[in-house]
Amino acid sequence: MAESVVRFHSGGLKVQPPLSLYIHLPWCVKKCPYCDFNSHAFLPSPASGRGAGGEGEGSALPEAAYIDALLLDLERALPDIWGRRIHTVFFGGGTPSLFSADGIDRILTGVRTLTQLTPGAEITLEANPGTVEAAKFVGFREAGVTRVSLGIQSFNPRHLQALGRIHDDSEARRAAELVATHFDTFNLDLMFALPGQTLAEALADIDTALTFQPPHLSAYHLTLEPNTPFGHTAPANLPDEDLAADMQLAIEARLAEAGMQHYETSAYALPNHASRHNLNYWQFGDYLGIGAGAHSKLSFHDRILRQMRVKHPQQYMDAVAQGTHIADTRTLTRADLPFEFMMNALRLNEGVPAALFDERTGLPLIVCASALERARGLGLLERDATRLKPTLQGQRFLNDLLELFLPG
Repeated sequence: MAESVVRFHSGGLKVQPPLSLYIHLPWCVKKCPYCDFNSHAFLPSPASGRGAGGEGEGSALPEAAYIDALLLDLERALPDIWGRRIHTVFFGGGTPSLFSADGIDRILTGVRTLTQLTPGAEITLEANPGTVEAAKFVGFREAGVTRVSLGIQSFNPRHLQALGRIHDDSEARRAAELVATHFDTFNLDLMFALPGQTLAEALADIDTALTFQPPHLSAYHLTLEPNTPFGHTAPANLPDEDLAADMQLAIEARLAEAGMQHYETSAYALPNHASRHNLNYWQFGDYLGIGAGAHSKLSFHDRILRQMRVKHPQQYMDAVAQGTHIADTRTLTRADLPFEFMMNALRLNEGVPAALFDERTGLPLIVCASALERARGLGLLERDATRLKPTLQGQRFLNDLLELFLPG
């Protein structure tokens, strides 16, 4: 692929952004019908039990071989991040909690050995309520995980069944109780606008989640993504747009009453508990992604690169051994950067300082002056020269706001 190098206006980026590490663990017990992530279902044998996650007798998960590939991938990436500190680590999937605590420990030991991991780094692991038990949470914590993001989606058994989740409502409550017991900071993931869901049921999920006193909560509107079963055949009885909007407003109000700040499109947190890893994404920071299908965004003195790893797990493991695991590399052009930056920054309800655009892109903000003026004229962006902040209208119609920054 031909690359076009950005011509920075002042000799390049003066300071590289903060760097995060994303680690993709691609397997799950069952692919959910709404999921468009790079995840691959595997069936544990009866000997290993659902969600055993290790490589004991009968397990179908190639944990050790995949970790070998991850660590080789990280080692091969070192020239791209040489001398830089890693501030956050995020295990995403798939269902990372399928992996054993020993496996997570081995990965993090490799990260500490190969890179400059900042003391006190936030280390998040995504977990599914159907794949965890108390001993596993203890093991994850001892391995160095500081934060768990638990994919509850709903506490209603009917809605869990409609979403194709492997856990039931009692497992959801038990997992939330366990994570609250074993971690000081954690996130509960919920969805709304589910098939047949009423406003009262959406709020009941929020109220149940709040009983576990989560420092962070994510509330996602169910979306019908292309190339998913729900995208091909929409489920019956989906709430209409007006009801879905009412749900979102009611959820915002209920969480505000609980002292949680709505700081990003779908994210709410108590003070000082926003996800540091995700904030780095939204502030156009850098991240190295390792694992099958993982994406990276890396800034250098004279260019900003995006990369993607080979997607299929076995093909990825084979390709890492051959050094051919980078499936795509693209250098962002000058025309790309305004949209790339705003696509992240304007997800934050408080926006970002205007000076961050220059700092993170190497371009003067004047390059998107026309789009900024149109956005302000449409009432989608605050009229504040020192801050890039969406209005309430801009938050509600974020896609319309972002379209203004697309390359012409």
